[in-house]
Amino acid sequence: MGKQIEVEVRGILSPEQEEMLKSFLKSKGQFKEMKKRVLIDYSLFLPDGGIRNRSKDIRLRVTNGKPEIIVKVGEWGANEMRQEISVLTAPGTFDSLVQIFGIIGLTKGALCIRNSEVYDYEGIEFSIVEVPNHSKYFEAEKVVPDGIDSQKIHQEIKKFCQELGLKPFDKESFMRYLEVLNKEANTTFDFSDYIDGDFQEKYNL
Repeated sequence: MGKQIEVEVRGILSPEQEEMLKSFLKSKGQFKEMKKRVLIDYSLFLPDGGIRNRSKDIRLRVTNGKPEIIVKVGEWGANEMRQEISVLTAPGTFDSLVQIFGIIGLTKGALCIRNSEVYDYEGIEFSIVEVPNHSKYFEAEKVVPDGIDSQKIHQEIKKFCQELGLKPFDKESFMRYLEVLNKEANTTFDFSDYIDGDFQEKYNL
């Protein structure tokens, strides 16, 4: 399989925008799935990581009980065109992945809980993402082969979102939103406090 590029646009959702988008997608699009996700974003604590300047994204996540190692390469921000490499592992192995990462030196990360309602509309995957007890945002994404004009795809997705009455993040507003999430919604995972089986016990993973 050739290299795949993930082209993505995001933006905050007010209750009114959520209702409008959900109504549109239910009538014009196709429902795909509900996603319940727990993830650890290790990139926040890498020497060349942090919120604003990272070009490499290293995560462990589990979605609907399926653990996954994720690496994304490319400029990170509100509007993304990044290469994504992922490996799924067997259900029930998330704690083992956390231990492996801790042993090789990836010991701290942002622990995030996300619930998503996912639809497809004319090849665009729309997700209405809930940050529990905090806020909601949308993601509009296409995955295209490397060599396709991803800038053009990005502009098409962004324009369509704007036509729907959605306001995509620019880079600065997205970074500010992430900083708020890390203060108010996400927590810090520290492997030094980890006890074997923690994620199985707390999240039934």
